[in-house]
Amino acid sequence: MTQTQPDHQYTDQSELRAALRLSLVSGVGPRIRQDLLDCFGSADAIFAASSQQLRQVPGVGSKLSNSILRATEEVDIETELQLCQDNNISILSDSDENYPRLLKEIDDPPGILFASGTALPQDSISIAVVGSRHATHYGLQQAERLASGLARAGVTVVSGMARGVDAAAHRGAISAGGRTIAVLGSGLLNIYPPEHKELAVDISFNGAVISEVPPRRHPSSGAFPQRNRLITGLSLGTLVVEASERSGALISARHAMEQNRDVFAVPGRIDSRMSRGCHSLIRDGAKLVQSVDDILEELGPLVEATVDDTGQEIRHPAELKLNEQERQVLDAIDSEPTEIDQVVTQSGLPVHRVLSTVSVLEMRHLVRRVSGNKVARV
Repeated sequence: MTQTQPDHQYTDQSELRAALRLSLVSGVGPRIRQDLLDCFGSADAIFAASSQQLRQVPGVGSKLSNSILRATEEVDIETELQLCQDNNISILSDSDENYPRLLKEIDDPPGILFASGTALPQDSISIAVVGSRHATHYGLQQAERLASGLARAGVTVVSGMARGVDAAAHRGAISAGGRTIAVLGSGLLNIYPPEHKELAVDISFNGAVISEVPPRRHPSSGAFPQRNRLITGLSLGTLVVEASERSGALISARHAMEQNRDVFAVPGRIDSRMSRGCHSLIRDGAKLVQSVDDILEELGPLVEATVDDTGQEIRHPAELKLNEQERQVLDAIDSEPTEIDQVVTQSGLPVHRVLSTVSVLEMRHLVRRVSGNKVARV
């Protein structure tokens, strides 16, 4: 990785080191970590606790408590920090202002993220694109097409940099000049699959490559389902492009549902084994997707307004595809009921254009009619 490391300032270097040390203790996963923090209040306090106190935490037995106590002497934090600095890898704790906001909303966010590249506030407007590692030509084509469309609309594309659909999605976003984030199941210095090392570099210059495991950690089978929760957790919704009935992409879809995020699916041939997973999702309520508009129109208002790459405030992902006239009309409408005459005056547009544009904004679920002559933002 060769991307420049952002200059993050941590208010408490001691707590950062303790949080990093805790992330390196084998057996301390996201849920046990959270239970420990709930009990002791901070990572520093966890390492100051006795074995008996640690064992009071559900899931912490004598073996794990001993591992935590030994970590102060056995885990070389300074070496890890130097390794990250030498390889331009940023370390984000969940108390860092640059830690992804959407990830904080899931039940088991990682305490530490390792990142190559730069995460931006606009990345909170993001869609995960996942699918089969053994995708057909159709699947690869649709993944790249839809990821390109999302990127051109200003949406960050999130995926897992695996073979097949994931790689096609990342490449589609990059080719459109957009942003993309890859979430790994291995450390950033052990890129998997190995043939995607060059793709990882491209992604780091057009977004970020991130992992919750230390940079030198090798890939393991159990790490990939675990990282899927991060792919969906970073995203407003998850698009499954192509998946068999046992595809790992369906695990991602399940994570998205559990995280109360939207699930979308691309239909395929009814006689194709690789389309059965998507068809099952659609049958069970996932939104059928033929174009990027199907995704943007389905998403609800953002929990917090953000800005796009031009500095324009965005409250709803569908705003990313507005033309100048639609933007003028929307900016003239408040969240409280607004008279059409007021919209005409503020936008400076003729009445007939305002009325037709309001109808378009209604169809895109950006405004609602309160009465015959009043409208309000959704």
